Amino acid sequence: MFWAVFEGAHGRLGVWDVASRDQSGNGDLRDKEGPAEPRDAEEWVREHLGFEPDRGQTLMLGSTSKRGLLNCTRQWGKSTIAAAKAVHQAYTEPKSLTLVVSPSARQSGEFVRKAAGFARLLGIPVKGDGGNRISLEFPNQSRIVGLPGNEPTARGFSAVSLLLVDEASRVSDDLYKTIRPMLAVSSGALWLMSTPFGSRGFFYEAWQRGGPEWERVRASAY
Repeated sequence: MFWAVFEGAHGRLGVWDVASRDQSGNGDLRDKEGPAEPRDAEEWVREHLGFEPDRGQTLMLGSTSKRGLLNCTRQWGKSTIAAAKAVHQAYTEPKSLTLVVSPSARQSGEFVRKAAGFARLLGIPVKGDGGNRISLEFPNQSRIVGLPGNEPTARGFSAVSLLLVDEASRVSDDLYKTIRPMLAVSSGALWLMSTPFGSRGFFYEAWQRGGPEWERVRASAY
């Protein structure tokens, strides 16, 4: 059983028992604290990818915030839902650039492989962008590029539409400082996603003291 917590610019918006959704068959995202807003990306993923997100995953997928934090347990499906979010971005926004940064090239590669699997469901031929080893290019010239967790290889990108940092608690602060300026020109969205890993680092600081501009989604075992 999991609990999902969503916190936005105006404080906590709701707490849901994630596991009970499939058991009850109730897909309504309303609770006593107010109604949920429509989630276009969630509907798109259900229709085009055949993926049924649980309540916590819906909160991340449907968020339109420019700054987001996902704090979850292992095996919750954060990479899968983030890959679905990346494919939605690439498919619906021509010429957009989505970057995923992970502690290692292997982890970034696994993320892009998940995105490629979703692309195949859309009937899109899977191919790289010709310049980056871990990449996926769409017919509309959108790209998803995976980067390993070292500073030199993360340089040289700009106008990023969506920046996803996977296992952010294990990515170095120096690398985070390197990639943040990539969002300056495009005013792109940033999501930091991780399982907890001590009381230190930029992920911990953003979660604890990042301020109201960050939307927070937490999924933990009950």
